[in-house]
Amino acid sequence: MDDHRESRLNQSPAPLMEWHELQQKKITRMESKQYLALGAVKNISLNVTISNAGDDAYDTNVFFNFSRELYFIKVWQKEEKGISCELLELDFLKCSVGFPFMRSQSKYHMGVIFDTSHLSGEEESLTFLVTSQSANPEHDDTLPDNNLHLHMPLIHEVDTTITGMISPSSFEYGDSVDTSRFVQLEDMECLFQPLNYTFQVINTGPSSLPGSTVHILIPNRLSSTGVEMFLILDIMVGQDGGNCSYHKNPTPCTIPQEKENIFHTIFAFFTKSGREVLDCDRPGRPCQIITCKLSSMAKEETRSIDLRMLLNTEILKKDSSSVIQFVTRAKVAADRNFRVVEVSNGLSEDTTVVFEALHNQEPRGYVVGWIIAISLLVGILIFLLLAVLLWKMGFFRRRYKEIIEAEKNRKDSDESWDWLQKSQ
Repeated sequence: MDDHRESRLNQSPAPLMEWHELQQKKITRMESKQYLALGAVKNISLNVTISNAGDDAYDTNVFFNFSRELYFIKVWQKEEKGISCELLELDFLKCSVGFPFMRSQSKYHMGVIFDTSHLSGEEESLTFLVTSQSANPEHDDTLPDNNLHLHMPLIHEVDTTITGMISPSSFEYGDSVDTSRFVQLEDMECLFQPLNYTFQVINTGPSSLPGSTVHILIPNRLSSTGVEMFLILDIMVGQDGGNCSYHKNPTPCTIPQEKENIFHTIFAFFTKSGREVLDCDRPGRPCQIITCKLSSMAKEETRSIDLRMLLNTEILKKDSSSVIQFVTRAKVAADRNFRVVEVSNGLSEDTTVVFEALHNQEPRGYVVGWIIAISLLVGILIFLLLAVLLWKMGFFRRRYKEIIEAEKNRKDSDESWDWLQKSQ
């Protein structure tokens, strides 16, 4: 008797009959993908068609070997044709087809449904080995189609996003600002402004995120040749779920030494205006780069990165801007070494944090005295200049003597006239 059997495997995540419509739509979208997104699908169905092209086959069985991380649920039959299954081991299933005989030229359709909710993702793919056999002898040339291997890649499908904030968002600096607002380290003359960054990395799923990298860029120089302004005190990753690396500032307290006289100081005060923007996104801008490697994150998990640092305000005082704006940028990226696919649901993978340093626009005490003294001197010089101009214009050259004599002669003439009238 010529017994010929053909097994065909069709792997596609399929919903159970009792699943809700929303879950069914979710699975329908997954069918077009060539992988299984961990955590996105609860159940999969291994659909098999067994056909007998020869004579009746006695005691036909189909055996399924599968991953131990899969849990067998049940067997679904398109038509009730006498298929019965028994789970011999956690990863081994035996199904009897058409007992006692599988009729000639017959086909059986069945779907083996597994629970995938416990997949860890440690294995690169799901592996299925399906074997069919019967008690009848079979020619060697028809044996190869009795075995079928199927592999389904397991992928972490994630959607990562990052948010950030800073405290304080602005502060004042200057020589007249109360020093109690700042921090002064031991054996250092510099006044530092404390700053606290908080970044949050969120994995919105649907899969777990096995690993990710966060890059934080902070502008740390006023110019390409300037000195570093920041001193990083501490970086903490929530739940001890990662570690960060960065360049340490070897000279945190640097006070720029410039040969300035009082006139240069006064001129700098009056010309201190405008806004300067320090942004790492601009080419040529020197920045402090902090790289954080994060460990695995579950779906919907949030991981925080807290950064404490100090800003050297002595360097800011030498700048000619009244407002200095610092633009810090952070970006999260999934580690591609862990079979990760990034899907976009409108969430941004980078964030921008801005804070401002405001000069209080108040000069030093001795500068005020010099401004008053110079103002008085300029006022006196202007008064003398006006006096000289009036003198040159003849304002002070009137003929007072002639005027006085003319007035006296007029009075004498009036008195003589009065005397003549009286004599007559």
